[in-house]
Amino acid sequence: MYLYSLTLQRATGIVCAINGNFSGGKAQEIVVARGKVLELIRPDENGKIQTLLSVEIFGVIRSLAQFRLTGSQKDYIVVGSDSGRIVILEYNKEKNVFDKVHQETFGKSGCRRIVPGQYLAIDPKGRAVMVGACEKQKLVYVLNRDTSARLTISSPLEAHKSHTIVYSICGVDCGFDNPIFAAIELDYSEADQDSTGQAANEAQKHLTFYELDLGLNHVSRKWSDQVDNGANLLVTVPGGGDGPSGVLVCAENFVIYKNQDKPDLRAVIPRRADLPAERGVLIVSAAMHKQKSMFFFLLQTEYGDIFKVTLDHDNDKVSELKIKYFDTIPVTTSMCVLKSGFLFAASEFGNHSLYQFRAIGEDPDVESSSATLMETEEGFQPLFFQPRRLKNLVRIDQVESLMPIMDMKVNNLFEEETPQIFTLCGRGPRSSLRILRPGLAISEMAVSELPGVPSAVWTVKKNVSDEFDAYIVVSFANATLVLSIGETVEEVSDSGFLDTTPSLAVSLIGDDSLMQVHPNGIRHIREDGRINEWRTPGKRTIVKVGSNRLQVVIALSGGELIYFEVDMTGQLMEVEKHEMSGDVACLDIAPVPEGRQRSRFLAVGSYDNTIRILSLDPDDCMQILSVQSVSSIPESLLFLEVQASIGGEDGADHPASLFLNAGLRTGILFRTVVDMVTGQLSDSRSRFLGLRAPKLFSVSVRGKHAMLCLSSRPWLGYIHQGHFLLTPLSYETLEYAASFSSDQCAEGVVAVAGNALRVFTIERLGETFNETVVPLRYTPRKFVVQLKRKLLVIIESDQGAFTAEEREAAKKECFEAAGIGENGNGNVDQMENGGDNEDDPLSDEHYGYPKAESEKWVSCIRVLDPKTATTTCLLELQDNEAAFSICTVNFHDKEYGTLLAVGTAKGLQFWPKRSVTAGYIHIYRFLDDGKSLELLHKTQVDGVPLALCQFQGRLLAGVGPVLRLYDLGKKRLLRKCENKLFPNSIISIQTYRDRIYVGDIQESFHYCKYRRDENQLYIFADDCVPRWLTASYHIDFDTMAGADKFGNVYFVRLPQDVSDEIEEDPTGGRIKWEQGKLNGAPNKVEEIVQFHVGDVVSCVQKASLIPGGGECIIYGTVMGSLGALLAFTSRDDVDFFSHLEMYMRQEHPPLCGRDHMAYRSAYFPVKDVIDGDLCEQFPTLPMDLQRKIADELDRTPGEILKKLEEIRNKII
Repeated sequence: MYLYSLTLQRATGIVCAINGNFSGGKAQEIVVARGKVLELIRPDENGKIQTLLSVEIFGVIRSLAQFRLTGSQKDYIVVGSDSGRIVILEYNKEKNVFDKVHQETFGKSGCRRIVPGQYLAIDPKGRAVMVGACEKQKLVYVLNRDTSARLTISSPLEAHKSHTIVYSICGVDCGFDNPIFAAIELDYSEADQDSTGQAANEAQKHLTFYELDLGLNHVSRKWSDQVDNGANLLVTVPGGGDGPSGVLVCAENFVIYKNQDKPDLRAVIPRRADLPAERGVLIVSAAMHKQKSMFFFLLQTEYGDIFKVTLDHDNDKVSELKIKYFDTIPVTTSMCVLKSGFLFAASEFGNHSLYQFRAIGEDPDVESSSATLMETEEGFQPLFFQPRRLKNLVRIDQVESLMPIMDMKVNNLFEEETPQIFTLCGRGPRSSLRILRPGLAISEMAVSELPGVPSAVWTVKKNVSDEFDAYIVVSFANATLVLSIGETVEEVSDSGFLDTTPSLAVSLIGDDSLMQVHPNGIRHIREDGRINEWRTPGKRTIVKVGSNRLQVVIALSGGELIYFEVDMTGQLMEVEKHEMSGDVACLDIAPVPEGRQRSRFLAVGSYDNTIRILSLDPDDCMQILSVQSVSSIPESLLFLEVQASIGGEDGADHPASLFLNAGLRTGILFRTVVDMVTGQLSDSRSRFLGLRAPKLFSVSVRGKHAMLCLSSRPWLGYIHQGHFLLTPLSYETLEYAASFSSDQCAEGVVAVAGNALRVFTIERLGETFNETVVPLRYTPRKFVVQLKRKLLVIIESDQGAFTAEEREAAKKECFEAAGIGENGNGNVDQMENGGDNEDDPLSDEHYGYPKAESEKWVSCIRVLDPKTATTTCLLELQDNEAAFSICTVNFHDKEYGTLLAVGTAKGLQFWPKRSVTAGYIHIYRFLDDGKSLELLHKTQVDGVPLALCQFQGRLLAGVGPVLRLYDLGKKRLLRKCENKLFPNSIISIQTYRDRIYVGDIQESFHYCKYRRDENQLYIFADDCVPRWLTASYHIDFDTMAGADKFGNVYFVRLPQDVSDEIEEDPTGGRIKWEQGKLNGAPNKVEEIVQFHVGDVVSCVQKASLIPGGGECIIYGTVMGSLGALLAFTSRDDVDFFSHLEMYMRQEHPPLCGRDHMAYRSAYFPVKDVIDGDLCEQFPTLPMDLQRKIADELDRTPGEILKKLEEIRNKII
């Protein structure tokens, strides 16, 4: 079995983010690392975040830093990855790519303790970079320019110190003196030697300054000083004339200013009033903003509160350190303050946000200072504050993030054309159920009812040079309605259009006149209001029309074509007639090329299943240039011109080309390339779009030509980063459409459906899915789908939080204490009625839950109707219980029908060692048509039931290392059978016929059998590789798919002969089972597929995402990405793609220096999986490289692109 791996949605979580002028202009961009993807994003003028470039680097990005050489205008990007190399990238604006400027190898690949790459620090003047490991090694590279102003890099200088753990490093700003780097270090050499553990308790962290002597080209330890053992982060303080230099050390509960030979300044971090005393406050991310005359820091705590830190200094003498409460936003991994007054917050979990500064915290607020530090018997006196609504920041945009995906199911609950992907995402109060649909998101601008059912709609400008459209023209069965576009859209009667007849086409002709084609003739409306009318000969009527700005072709009933051109005076002149053999089904004229008088090609579709290309040149007018036969009658034709591109915005090289698209009656879209000289057709591809013949319309998207196809749902065909993408729009069925441009909506589409006129715009391009979000209360763990009733049942649980009742009571108390709302506490009532988040002073979603003691759990079971997004039942679990597993089960006695089993743990603790008071299995019955739950009984078990599954009318439960079979009793569940021979802890159970597939937390899969006559469960096969399972799925009778916590996906299969033997053996292999082999089961499963995804896979499922398509394996990951594995059906495809992958590995190695083969084999050698993400980088290569690889494969670049497109279309 060979699989093709393709990422459907790139990771949406962000590991780190930096900002700078990477394109060299005035605008600031942000570079974000999403695990293995490097992305360049920028807020546009409306404050919406746009992605400029996104690159898979086939490696783990561990750290990012930006620097600029003194005096230059452009920032470079330094990437610390798992490649054992330091890589310096530059963003090339013209080609829209990252260029690799330098790549220096210094160590082994992989994320290791002593190989640098985990930390990066930059000298603020851009003269040196330090790259550090978690332990021991630190290397310094000197950066400089050569004579032609290119960046040079020195060989590495060592600053190693063995037996030392590094917590954070940063550059120290000391102007143009020798560069200095600061590090928080802990020496463990004594703790290593001392077996009593006393030295380990007394180990002390130090702040160490390393100096790079540029004259001697040598790094030395300059200064070291003790620092709090809670120190975790260093922040550079401006120096060299801009400030006092030195560093801010962020430690637990304190921020300390330290500098060599200067006194320390310490200020306490204000803490929330409701925080338990045992919890400290740590700073998790920091950002600095520096202007000519002042600078300040924004530090964010682990609870989401941001503090503004300022230093009162006189040159290099600091007198006071102040920490003032600024605002509260969700916890971030990185914050970037942009010069344009934006704050980009890359959230740890959940959506990322872009905020605008309303103020910079000048108003009085809770403030602590080094001057007011009070020491008491118990230590320093804390300072308390209450979080409040945003005062200094205002959110203006957010970027969707699925991180982390906790569980996922693919199901067509809404009976749409394609199934929906239901994912549980997020953590704590920001968690959500997200319903993903393949397709682009639509934002609807306006919907208005029309007086009848329209058949078509067009938009026209009054003049070629106009920016916006002037009229919307709507055609009905016996009339035409003209609407003028201004501040509002209203009907007009003086436009010159004939309104007593239906229209076939309306367009701008020449430079400034309008044309209306109706069944009886052509009406030509000149700019000055004169009207010329051309009438059809005799009783014949016009049935089809095709036109561009200077040419019109009409088809009369019976199959006669008449061709008109616009002459120099703007008149419409008849040029040529041509009889076709039969009636014409559809027409289109290619757009007029730049600088030409006319377009050369006319396409005509006939009822004899052919498409003909006719010439419109005066020399051979109406001669047939080529004929293409198609599988059914063409209903609609459209020429789409693609401009030549050399890199640039769409990031790919391709020559100018002309595509002819045809919508066939069977619902297929047929695409073929038209040779621009001869008119010959080549390279045809087809794709099934829906149950109706697609109607094709030209629209413009981001200034480029795109194609809108209206079948049983709308599709958009456009070029994005070198790929031609054909993506569905998540919108209802439309009848007819036209592009629309007005001052309110620059790039929209106006369409008709039913008796309504709709105006909408198409949101973020390049996205595969759009999502509907349903907020949840706690971190979701797992869910099940009730297919019959189309409901979801979700279990959610959180550690260290309060239940909803306790939170409400605490809030009420806090409001009464604060005396909010002088008018008799008006706020409290509104809060209980679930007041809107905007008016609620403390929305949990924003501020996180108040923290409780760590042994306290909250949990709930929710029944949710995904169609209306309403929760029909929500049960909070009492007595410190938390739910961990769930399944639906039908027991033998059909008394209650389908029941719900939920496995819970009471008083679960992980520290100092894992312990649990008790485990339970709850059995619930569904009431009022599945919408609510009622507890039947709960059964105590001796561990945490992490896996539940129905099996032959009974319930299988994995409780710790024991697999048990239960039956339903009146008061509790009754044990029927058990097997205690599993190694550690059972986390997944799947069943098929009489086989049970059990996943162990550390030891991969065990295949079991249940013998009913002997009432015995036994293991007949297991895996010989220890795998830490995170997800599993049953593929077929002998095959399981699994994923481990190191980011690998693998398939194991029981050999066919062994499987047959077990099925035929009257004892079912029991005799052999009693003997065993290699301390385990008598048979071993074989690994048949292995692939390193590079991201922890949390859920796997088999599904088909396209109507009538084959099934593939869909997986979701912790970083919020979705991917698919598709099984190849032919050997030829396997050969083709494995060769393409091989050449891509050679000719286009990954950006950050990791070897592609080594990355995909990070833990186990990659086996029988072809990396589609690497193959899909083919169109982004330079044209000559594309040809070189294509020649090696005996293909043309076009054929390779066609193959890539075909295989992608099989998946989504």
